[in-house]
Amino acid sequence: MKLGEKNVGIFDRIVRVVLGAVLLAAAITNYLSSAPVSFAAIFIGAMLISTALLGTCGIYSVIGLNTCKIKKRE
Repeated sequence: MKLGEKNVGIFDRIVRVVLGAVLLAAAITNYLSSAPVSFAAIFIGAMLISTALLGTCGIYSVIGLNTCKIKKRE
């Protein structure tokens, strides 16, 4: 599997968007108590949403995981 290749499936993308939105909302509405926790939630939430939109995850590429069901044409 090459770095940058689509490896995030549709269910995985939905979960990432929902979790990312929850983390961003919690940080923006000051639901989280401390600034470092809020910054971490913003960073993780943004990463989850960006990997969902791009359809590729660097960590998945490194460990060889692929939840995308699209077959490659050869």
